[in-house]
Amino acid sequence: MSAQFISVHPDNPQPRFIKQICECLNDGGVVVVPTDSAYALCCKLEQKHAMERIARIRQVDKHHNFTLLCRDLSEISTYAKVENNVFRLLKNHTPGAYTFILPATKEVPRRLMNERRKTIGIRVPNNAIVSAIVSELNEPLMSCSLILPEHEEAESDPVTINDEIGSVVDVIVDGGVLSPSPTSVIVFNDGVPEVARYGSGDVSDFE
Repeated sequence: MSAQFISVHPDNPQPRFIKQICECLNDGGVVVVPTDSAYALCCKLEQKHAMERIARIRQVDKHHNFTLLCRDLSEISTYAKVENNVFRLLKNHTPGAYTFILPATKEVPRRLMNERRKTIGIRVPNNAIVSAIVSELNEPLMSCSLILPEHEEAESDPVTINDEIGSVVDVIVDGGVLSPSPTSVIVFNDGVPEVARYGSGDVSDFE
């Protein structure tokens, strides 16, 4: 098996390609997508087998923290417990290069949340392609950064990704070569933000 390699316009994603990518996701596929930080592996929330495939590609165990890729904050209360002051902070910083760690609701499958802390990571990437995909699906995607075993950084070149893992994923979405930069990670405890990782998102409002 070799992945479909679909080149999508980074600013104006072609609807027919977006539909094709979503068909693969709806069929339980594993898809590589561009974000505003680097490329990511993703699948639909209920697709347990696809999630296990992602864990094998990344060589991580079931306790690895996966992140929800959302189109905006409209769905956030389904998956995370968000107080009003927290929602305002998130609204001012999305879309953007942030990962927000929030208390998970009962809607989140246990395999997606941090078992010990009962938290979930939420992302609203500033990337037209992934926004178009989650809008077409009308639900968030489960994702994790595409960092290959023995590599330090997330992958940024779709041609290299195709060479490395094209035989074990279903679709590689080519959104061009990205400038890899990790997201800033903000953890909310009882509504109070704490910067867990300094990345490309400005954290001054969270300190």
